[in-house]
Amino acid sequence: MSMKQSAIPPRKNLNVITDESSVTNVVLDAMARTPNARLREVMTSFVRHMHAFAREVRLTEEEFHLGIEVLNRIGQASHASHNEAVLFSDAIGFSTLVCLLNNGRNGATETAAALLGPFWRMNSPLTLNGGSIVRSDTPGPALFAKCLVTNTQGQPLAEVEVDVWQASPIGLYENQDANQADMNLRGKFTTDADGCFWFRSVKPSGYPVPADGPVGDLLRAQHRHPYRPAHLHFLCFKSGYKTLITQVFVSGDEYLSSDAVFGVTEHLVGNYREGEGAPPAADVAGPWFVFDYTFVMERGVSELPKPPIK
Repeated sequence: MSMKQSAIPPRKNLNVITDESSVTNVVLDAMARTPNARLREVMTSFVRHMHAFAREVRLTEEEFHLGIEVLNRIGQASHASHNEAVLFSDAIGFSTLVCLLNNGRNGATETAAALLGPFWRMNSPLTLNGGSIVRSDTPGPALFAKCLVTNTQGQPLAEVEVDVWQASPIGLYENQDANQADMNLRGKFTTDADGCFWFRSVKPSGYPVPADGPVGDLLRAQHRHPYRPAHLHFLCFKSGYKTLITQVFVSGDEYLSSDAVFGVTEHLVGNYREGEGAPPAADVAGPWFVFDYTFVMERGVSELPKPPIK
């Protein structure tokens, strides 16, 4: 029998890639048997968009390998006190987009949620209302905050646990700075029967995001500055209500319209104003500030996010 006669004829309809135009359908067909419906939906869309992206920009092999290198560097730059992956998501506006898609009327509630950021820690010190979150020598004007938490009908919510955290006026969170005490400028409060909590701190300042990793390289390549406008972070938790994660920014800050991580929305520019008359504490010298804000919580699932750092 000749070689020609013994050859096995090619089978038809095999799910084999023939050219670049057939890759996507072959991959999608392989994923179609995924039993988890949500995983199947998400991965199908992800593959479609990733493949469309590569075709749209005609991605080169050099650019592909550079992208893989950046992903590897993001993982390598993340550790117990820094989460480069969250920072990267923030720096391309993805964190804010996901947040607004999942809160209120696409985020257009009285208190819009905001990105968690890479510096929230669990187990902030329990602090009585009126207490200070300044736990080591921290420069800056004194800030006296009094806030209200309500439901969507405007009724005060008692027994809400509220995490507060901020960077120091030198631009570093305490886990970034060996000169600050552990948990400096962090505290956990509980709203009273009138839905209020209040505390003392220092007026927040703007600061640069960490720029010594791949996110910093991206910002420099795009001729973008690394600065965030001054703000306080809040996380409000109560059973039966959706956990509210937000930031409140200082009005008039020079970086409000160019936040490096796109966290500013109109709802989140707060009322920080210089105090008048006698300060609330005898040890205050020089200018001092007051801050008030009303947080609105929606009914929903009560769950805490996974801390980006320890």
